[in-house]
Formats: sequence, C-alpha cells, structure tokens
Amino acid sequence: MTPEARIAAAVDILDRVLAGEPAERSLTTWARGNRFAGSRDRAAIRDHVYDALRRRRSALALSGQSTSSGRALMIGLLREDGGDPGTVFSGQGYAPAPLSAQEAEALSSAPVRGDLPEAISLDLPDWLVAPLRARLGDDFGAAMEAMRHRAPVFLRVNAARSDRERAAEALAAEGISTRHSPLAVHALEVIDGAGRIKSSQSYLTGLVELQDAASQAAVESLPLTSGMRVLDYCAGGGGKVLAMAARAQGTWFAHDADPRRMADLPTRAERAGVAVRRIPTERVAVEAPFDLVLTDVPCTGSGTWRRTPEAKWTLRPERLEELTRTQDDILSDAQALVRPGGALAYMTCSLLEQENGDRIAAFLMAHPSFELETERRFSPLDGGDGFYLACLRRNQAASFP
Repeated sequence: MTPEARIAAAVDILDRVLAGEPAERSLTTWARGNRFAGSRDRAAIRDHVYDALRRRRSALALSGQSTSSGRALMIGLLREDGGDPGTVFSGQGYAPAPLSAQEAEALSSAPVRGDLPEAISLDLPDWLVAPLRARLGDDFGAAMEAMRHRAPVFLRVNAARSDRERAAEALAAEGISTRHSPLAVHALEVIDGAGRIKSSQSYLTGLVELQDAASQAAVESLPLTSGMRVLDYCAGGGGKVLAMAARAQGTWFAHDADPRRMADLPTRAERAGVAVRRIPTERVAVEAPFDLVLTDVPCTGSGTWRRTPEAKWTLRPERLEELTRTQDDILSDAQALVRPGGALAYMTCSLLEQENGDRIAAFLMAHPSFELETERRFSPLDGGDGFYLACLRRNQAASFP
C-alpha cells in the first residue's frame, strides 16, 4: 500500500471509531476485509488511527473544521506533523478524495499550534485540566504532552529464570532490541522489533512478559518475603501475581469479580513456571487470612491513555464518581481478608488524585486499624505509565474479622 492509501484506510477506520465502534474492533474488521494489506501496512494504519485518537482535539482544531471526522483528524494530524494535506488528499490512485473547497478554506484559516488554547493543545477534555494540574503541578504540561504520543513498550524479565543481561541477549538473537529501564530492576524497554515479541521464544517460554515499567516498579515496592500467602484480589490477566511470584517463594491466589478476565492466567502461569490458584468469590473468605492482599482496582486508566486514547474522550465526571465508589467498596471488602500484621496494597493506573490519595485517606478514616506504610506516584515523565501504589499495614494487635 502507498502512504496515501494507508491514510485513506485510517480515515475509514476513524469514522467507525467516531461512530462508537471500539478502535481495536474497527482495526480487526478492516484487516479481515482487506487481506491484501501486509503486516507493515496494518502497523502503519494502526499508528495513524491511534495518533489521531491521542491528538483528537488538537488535530480537529488544526484542520480548521468544527465537526470530527476521519478526514478532519487526518488533515489536522498531517498539518501538525509538517505534511501538506493537499498532496495526500489528492484522489489519485488509492489516496483519499481531494480536499473540498470548504476543507481547503477551513485549513487556510485554521490556527497554528502555538495559538491553541491549553486544553486543546494538550488534548484534554476541559473538565480534566484542573484535577490533573493539581496532581502534577509544575510537571502538568510536560506530562500531558508526553501523553499525546505513543507509549514505550516494556518487558519484564522473569527473575526466576534469568537476569536482564542474558534476557536482552536472547531477545537480540531473535531480532528484538532492548535497553535497561532505570524504573524497575527487571524492566527492558523495547527499542526495535516490538512486533516480534509474542512470536519469540523468549516470550513463549516465559523468559519475558509484557508489563509496563511503572507497574513493575510498583510490584517491586510490595513487602514480599518467602513463605507468604498472597491474594491478587483484582487479578485480571494475572500480570501482577506473576511478577510477585518471580520475586519470592510463596502461595499465590488469584481472584477477579469477573472470572473470565482470568482465562489466560493458567497458560501464562505455566509459561512462567508458577503455580497460581484461582479462587471464586464465594471461596475468598474461606481461604483468608492472607499475608498480603493486592487490589489493582478498576479505574479511569488515565495513566494509560497513550495506549487507550478512546477512554480519555468518553470519560465523564459521573463515571469517575462511580469508579471511586467501586474503589472504596473493594478496599473495604479486601481489608477483611488481611491477617493482623499483614499488608493491603492498593494500585491504580490513574493520574487522578480522586482515585489515589483521596481513596486512601477515606479508607484510613474508616479503618483505623490500618496505617499507611508506602506510597508511590508515577507520571509519564518517569518513563512508564501513570501509576499509583499505596501499601497499608494492619495493626498486629487488631483482631481478624
């Protein structure tokens, strides 16, 4: 496919996304209907789509148009990246149709990037500017600018199998170039060959797992020692319980309110050489108490919007309030599973303090038998996703519920 044809494909896919279809589904549907497109074509089209979604607000403004469409977003994106939309939107071959007179007029009168209002320039909904600025302070502008661009890809080396040096060598032999991340001791940042990861022997044999460096750093901060009974209460795919199991010998349990999210965990655990017992909700209290309960709670995902940019534009204040209630409920339920002297860890991939420190403050007010032991906040400027960890300790003298 020519570069112009890839942009035409991105325009069509973006129109489907703007109509409400999830981006991943739209990309998959397009690929199935256009099997002539090679892997490089699909990767380039995916990049166009996600770049446009990350920069949706500024791209529309730079196009000069007032209504979002796939064409408008790609016109604005091309302009910001220094291209000439008129040469791409030419109608020649498989290129998008030529700019209409209205599009050309709008483009000629569109503002330059330096004149865009802050929220538009940083690609944020207006209502999120104040809470994010309050959380990030002087780093607000730089952090939000980083969120407008593609996220780095990180691997976690399975410490039970190897170290970073040997893992990096094994990956390099398979055409995957990496460098050490300073954020976590087992983290490798992929600098070339990311598309080969899931078919590589290093991945298939459990030498490495895909996991963001901030998430890895948070797990490294957990108070793990050998022999502990540990419950990952919101396990999902199980990435964090596997990361914990690579650090220490223990008895590992995984639970999720929706057991379907854990469907891949047995395969991943076998690949990593770890025994993880999945337990349904009705059995959690029976297996308690635990030395450590990890709650990686549902959240806005605002720290991962580079990877899931659609979520930034669909989030509403009422949804944030609903999530904070869920987070409070999970903490309240999980604390009852922690033994006296044990630890309760709370994690989000959010940059919003409403989901982070505010929830811990509310929890401590309601549960005086716990105290805050560790608290860490990560922003994109640290190298990985936005992330939050609070580790709470139950008083040794407290009675078990």
